[in-house]
Amino acid sequence: MKKIKTSPLLPKEFVVEQISANEANIIAYPFETGYAVSIAHPIRRFLLSSSVGFAPIGIKIEGAKHEFDSVRGMLEDISDFIINLKGIRFKLKNGLKEKEIAYSFAGPCEIHGSDLENDDVEIVTPNGFLATLNEDATLNFSIKVYQGIGYMPSEDIREMLGDGYIALDAYFTPVRRATYAIDNVLVEDNPNFEKVIINILTDGQISPVDAFKNALDVMYAQMAVFNSEVSIKSANPTIERNDEHPELKRLGARIEELGLSARSFNCLDRSNIKYIGEIVLMSQNDLKEVKNLGKKSFEEILEKITEFGYVVGQELADDLVVAIKKKIEAE
Repeated sequence: MKKIKTSPLLPKEFVVEQISANEANIIAYPFETGYAVSIAHPIRRFLLSSSVGFAPIGIKIEGAKHEFDSVRGMLEDISDFIINLKGIRFKLKNGLKEKEIAYSFAGPCEIHGSDLENDDVEIVTPNGFLATLNEDATLNFSIKVYQGIGYMPSEDIREMLGDGYIALDAYFTPVRRATYAIDNVLVEDNPNFEKVIINILTDGQISPVDAFKNALDVMYAQMAVFNSEVSIKSANPTIERNDEHPELKRLGARIEELGLSARSFNCLDRSNIKYIGEIVLMSQNDLKEVKNLGKKSFEEILEKITEFGYVVGQELADDLVVAIKKKIEAE
């Protein structure tokens, strides 16, 4: 006999199924009928539209005036070269959000993604092909790599570039595919509950799990306006939410969660830096001035903060800054 409900069943099972380094299934259940798609669809949209990544937005090639030009000694036309460049995925290091990078090559050689890596840039598609040079060819070019979300057409980028630069369509999103499936699952004697399986494939700039976490952060931040305006509270006291900023939980985590080396951790700890949000609020110059913090420790902290989904010196919402400072003061 069916029971009259006063609240929907809350899903309790959550599983991450790692398929490869860049692909994973996010599985949650059981949901009431119709709830799974209501949850999965917006998460998919946020994964595809709000995941932060890096892309080249412009290129300047010595001897080339436009994208339909050619370079002496290079097998590919400039248009083919640009298509190949778009297939190579960049990731800036050291907390950089933008960078102009110059390259110089002499033939004979084939240029691949791995040849573009340097102290400021990581190439997550090292096997990507770029160009072929003859024995008497030289190729000098500069690219501008920016951090962003979603897609930006070249027409909107052109005014941002200097003289001689060819604007590129910028595909920032590191999520290559986000799909979901809904399966039925049995709860007690009822087979009509649902399981959601979200499949995420990234290009390597970010892990699927981190992309999922970031999508949730953006989703919660967008929905927080309703909570602040109408003070929504859960009817179920076991899942009651407070009015904390949705990102405060992550930024309020202790620095132990960064997995720093003992030397880097001790430098921060001795300077009474306890929370990840404290580091994010600091400028890079302030971080460098932490007592006894060497170059390697500085670079390690920048890298760990980036892996956590933030950068040192990042601009945060005013209410979030206030919340972090209150948490620090309460320590």
